[in-house]
Amino acid sequence: MRAFVLTGPREFEVQDVAAPVATSGHVVIDVGRAGVCGTDVEFYSGEMQYLHEGHAKYPLRLGHEWMGTVVAVGADVDPTWIGRRVTGDTMLGCGTCRRCRAGHQHVCEFRDEVGIRNGFAGALAEQLAMPVTALHPLPDAVDDTLGALVEPGGNALRAVRGANLSDGDRVLVLGPGTIGLLAGMFARAEGAEVHLLGRSRRSLDHAGMLGFDGVWTEDDLPTLSWDAVIDASNASSLPARAIELVEPAGRVVYIGLAGSPSLIDTRSLALKDVTAVGVLSASPGLAGAIDLYASGAVDPRPLVAATVGLDDVGGILAGERPAGAGLGPKIHVDPHLTGAFR
Repeated sequence: MRAFVLTGPREFEVQDVAAPVATSGHVVIDVGRAGVCGTDVEFYSGEMQYLHEGHAKYPLRLGHEWMGTVVAVGADVDPTWIGRRVTGDTMLGCGTCRRCRAGHQHVCEFRDEVGIRNGFAGALAEQLAMPVTALHPLPDAVDDTLGALVEPGGNALRAVRGANLSDGDRVLVLGPGTIGLLAGMFARAEGAEVHLLGRSRRSLDHAGMLGFDGVWTEDDLPTLSWDAVIDASNASSLPARAIELVEPAGRVVYIGLAGSPSLIDTRSLALKDVTAVGVLSASPGLAGAIDLYASGAVDPRPLVAATVGLDDVGGILAGERPAGAGLGPKIHVDPHLTGAFR
């Protein structure tokens, strides 16, 4: 099969590789869509922390936001999985350690991460092998585009749950990228008044088209009471700014990661009696994201600017945007697509 392979920083090939085999407890999935994520860009540039900590090394098979159809199962797997549309968890814990037994497999010290950690091959390929225990079936109401948005949606939903919003609360989301916009959509579905803070004109214009209550830059941000602030940015200065902005006794959620250390003054955190929440993964939010997409309460399809083939992935990682792409921040990949994007 064909797969996109990072062979080094800013070096890549679309290679013919061995197709996966359905071993014990596993299935093989024909990938329908896969998203390109900021984590993939960090692997492309060589900046991703896992490369420096020894959790990942080149060559890498990327792709952790995906959906597809099960086409083969291991001998001990229920054959009724064949033909089912699915997505899956990125975080694959060992299943036996204290954290896994407590239901926190997404922070297992020994975990694999699909397309990210310990060489577990990702979904930027025609097929993907996955443990059946990590699968989430997709209902008919969740189409292929939505299916490949479940993983980022699970992250964003966890951020909103961490903000502990009540109907009518006012929340400020820092960073109108994919996760920030998804968080805004989920917060709006909770009944919150949602504002976004950003810098890029394209991202702000797109956010404005999605009907949020306010879209601002630092220069024109109004003086309002923010019951919660969700930092979905990659700016090292904004974690501290989030604590400055949030109301006393409010909540700050950190889901964005900067490329350099972010410093906060814990005196401000304590003296304002602020609750700070960190979110690593989508795992506990995947089922909820699927349900909200299926019900129509949240529809993030406008976030996808274009769908391209494997041959276009290198350019996307380098920052190119396909001619004619929409304003949305997310690019999807159809591994079976050849020719122009759609």
